[in-house]
Amino acid sequence: MVRLLVVSWARPGTSKGSSKNAVLASGAMTDLLRPAHPGTRNDPRQHGPRQYDPRQAGPGRAVRAGHRLRPRHLAWPLFALAFGWYLWTYGLPYANDVVFCWLIGALVAASVHSGGRRGWPLVLRDWVPVMAVVWVYSLLRGYGAHTPWPVRYEPQLSIDTFLGGGETWTVRLQHWLYTPGHPHWYDYSAVTVYMSHFFTVFLVLAVLWKRRYPSFRRLLALYLAVTFAGFATYVLYPADPPWLTGQEGHMPAVTRIVSDVLNQSGLPRAGSVFENGSEFANDVAAMPSLHAAYPMLLALFFWRGAGRWTRVLLAAYPLAMAFTLVYGAEHFIVDILAGWAYAVVLWYVLTRVLDRRARARAERARRATTAPAGPVRVPADGR
Repeated sequence: MVRLLVVSWARPGTSKGSSKNAVLASGAMTDLLRPAHPGTRNDPRQHGPRQYDPRQAGPGRAVRAGHRLRPRHLAWPLFALAFGWYLWTYGLPYANDVVFCWLIGALVAASVHSGGRRGWPLVLRDWVPVMAVVWVYSLLRGYGAHTPWPVRYEPQLSIDTFLGGGETWTVRLQHWLYTPGHPHWYDYSAVTVYMSHFFTVFLVLAVLWKRRYPSFRRLLALYLAVTFAGFATYVLYPADPPWLTGQEGHMPAVTRIVSDVLNQSGLPRAGSVFENGSEFANDVAAMPSLHAAYPMLLALFFWRGAGRWTRVLLAAYPLAMAFTLVYGAEHFIVDILAGWAYAVVLWYVLTRVLDRRARARAERARRATTAPAGPVRVPADGR
């Protein structure tokens, strides 16, 4: 990504420089997303991050790349044009299936641009099953709204009222901060944080798929575990969010700020391709909050190897999401605490299990490579 930013500013004054920049920028994006060579993708010692060297991107190299333009080099421009048209026509994608379609398209474009014959089959092999699993979860989540158990709101409302000193924090924050019909800068910030839920984990998985494939598999396992644990709870414990609790008259009416701000802004939002119809809708899937669980899961996953400022961002993201969910009337505080608890417990348990399995595989490999050779058969005549 640094390489992409660096080369995009090279030689800004000439049209020749601009064409060279486009070639180098498309190459940088391909380096970021295309799959590693099959022989090295699982070995970080052989496939570390590539460092950008300005001496390797001189004018001669850029010109030669331009003279060797091939049809596969059009993969990124065609993808960018298609995605730009989609944004202009349908708006920002946020449904899982739409995000997955464009993400898989970006990975395929990177693979085609790189010229490798095995790249795009690897994309389909690793990502189409993931998309299918998430689609099945979305369908099951919708069916979870039709359980025989009553929908709960009393425990969450009572706990939040206690934490707020006689009033929920959603009511207090909206009374202090929100002006209906006149969104403030922090309202737009809250919308941005809220919408990041629909693509942040998938973008992180895409980068890990290219850069650190074992980490991709581990984070994917954690993501699916948290997701389906949340689904099981939605089925067993259907719960109203604050905005719906207010509509039903059990607490003061509150505004669903994210939807209100988006409607006032006029920003178009793309609908779903597959996840349409009432069978995918579930307004009582509030406990636990997966909006809160995923940022916490990312913070736990990357914390150990992160630097100081990266840790600041990792800690700020769950807190910003928690504020957005409470202020925007999407979740009670107890929903958020439950989401954090799911992320912590599943990360702790699965990390231990996966580490134990990795150590066992490494031990088996070590024994296989250090096993003594069998006895050497010596001919009878001693020769």
